[in-house]
Amino acid sequence: MVSRQLGKMALAIMLSALCVAPLPAAPGATAANTTHKTVRGVPTFANSTGDDMTGFDDPVVRAALVEGLGRYNGAVVAVNPNTGRILAVVNQKIAFGEGYIPCSTIKPTIALAALEENVITRDTMLRVSRKKYMNLTEAMAHSNNVFFEELGRRMGYDTVAKYARLVGLGELAGYNLPEEHPGAFPSAPPAFGGIARMSSFGEGIQMTPLQLVSMASAFANGGTLYYLQYPRTQEEVDNFQPRVKRDLNIGPILPEIREGMLAAVLYGTAKSSFDAGGDETSLGKTGTCDDHVTPSRLGWYVTYADELHPKIAIAVLLRGNTRRVKGPTAAEVAGRIYRKLREENYFANPTAPVTALASGLATTGAASSLLGSAHK
Repeated sequence: MVSRQLGKMALAIMLSALCVAPLPAAPGATAANTTHKTVRGVPTFANSTGDDMTGFDDPVVRAALVEGLGRYNGAVVAVNPNTGRILAVVNQKIAFGEGYIPCSTIKPTIALAALEENVITRDTMLRVSRKKYMNLTEAMAHSNNVFFEELGRRMGYDTVAKYARLVGLGELAGYNLPEEHPGAFPSAPPAFGGIARMSSFGEGIQMTPLQLVSMASAFANGGTLYYLQYPRTQEEVDNFQPRVKRDLNIGPILPEIREGMLAAVLYGTAKSSFDAGGDETSLGKTGTCDDHVTPSRLGWYVTYADELHPKIAIAVLLRGNTRRVKGPTAAEVAGRIYRKLREENYFANPTAPVTALASGLATTGAASSLLGSAHK
């Protein structure tokens, strides 16, 4: 009898140990990407507005961003793409933070590099499965990983890095934003997946919402990368002038990239952002992946509207631990934002095209008068 009781006690101790002992880490793994408890600690829903300083946000834009994001744990940044002025930031702690893996929002940059380097044209068909081929528009619309991995392999790390840095990755997007972080860009292809994985998911890159919306603004305005500015005093508001970081000289190839981003909204991964009741056309690109650095699931969406007279560019980032956290959900957030802005007649007075004016303008009174007339 005693031996049976001792046996049961020993068995209970063994089972207890099995229940609490951590699983052995994979080779090269860290606690951050093996501890499931930490992943569960990143909530899908949270109060994303509580610590924001909002006194100088555009009230119409901010209200739309807050309503669109709702209860999701994330951040939203809105910018005037014709001046670089930040209109509103929801969850400033995340937006100005160290950044996250960009997931598939890296693909417009890869497309830009491949087109500029004549690796492909808009009509080039690449094999993406045993019996299926895609061109750039279809690959962007459906965010096909195989297509962009092949582009990365054909170009190599140096070319991909050149264009990623050209659009602002790895550097501060803002001007005089002391709390902003520059994210990070690797000095070599990542060990996991190499240049192919970098070109489809942004592996090894840490990107901020500010950097993403800055890139989208350049695509919207015809190729001018502005310093993002966030006036937070009345004096800064009164004296605001656009500051050009650099002219990307990408005007001739932008139609091919825009076509893919439009297709994503019309019938691809971003169709949940489409506003059927509006006359404004929005373009966008989704991104979905796991971030093993933070760790969490991520859902990205970058977009701008209107296509012909761009007035606003938006970056949405969602974090969490459920399958709701994905790019199409972030696109759905943007769709709610656009609908709210339309209800407020935000797009009633479209901004005039500024493509021909933007190149070469610096921080001058002329730049301010030409580009500073957007909704504030």
